[in-house]
Amino acid sequence: MQHSTISREDGTELAYEWLPGHSPAVVFLPGFASDMSGTKAMTLRAMCAARGQAMLRLDYSGHGASGGEFLDGSIGVWAADAALVIEAVAGPERLLLVGSSMGGWIALLLALRFSEQLAGMVLVAPAPDFTARLIEPALSDAQKAALAGQGFFHPPSEYGPPAPISRKLLEDGRRHLLLDGKIAVHCPVRVLHGMRDPDVPWRQSLVLAECLESADVQLVFVKDGDHRLSRDADLGLLVETVRALLK
Repeated sequence: MQHSTISREDGTELAYEWLPGHSPAVVFLPGFASDMSGTKAMTLRAMCAARGQAMLRLDYSGHGASGGEFLDGSIGVWAADAALVIEAVAGPERLLLVGSSMGGWIALLLALRFSEQLAGMVLVAPAPDFTARLIEPALSDAQKAALAGQGFFHPPSEYGPPAPISRKLLEDGRRHLLLDGKIAVHCPVRVLHGMRDPDVPWRQSLVLAECLESADVQLVFVKDGDHRLSRDADLGLLVETVRALLK
């Protein structure tokens, strides 16, 4: 599938695909070390194409088809990448943000930036503050030594070759924490979370719901669902959730 690119000021090429169609535009925000060609992104693309809905898929720097080094990225960098693409491609279009895992954190940060354009948000196993709440408390002595020495370590992963966790990621994550207070998001928000998620505890979505200022927040917990929520039934739930907000 043909991707377009846009250049950051430093020359890094950010890849995206814009599917023209009706407003609001569905914007898919991938997770950590994931990209715009994943199962959830492509499932939503098929749905948007079938109904003539506008959709924007994108890769952060160091991810997928975009340029740049993964280790140079962080929550703030990747949120800025996404904002740059959204502003350049979607412009003033109404937006429905769909964030998966880390993409949920980035979606929340973007929601604060694009609040006037938001039609709604769908967050799948959202992982706001995961660097401070999930990674840092679990660091082993060996991992702390690796961070101090070489600036990164490779954690164990069930999803293929592990993506490195860098000192920059952890330090920058502390500058973008959201769950310690109110989050000024006022649009409709839908959260889908598997209760067998080994990576992001489902109870964290309850904390998120309490922090959101919006009164229109609904949570759906899938009792036998994992972190990815990529089974056929899970994808069907995602599609129906997005469709309902688009109405």
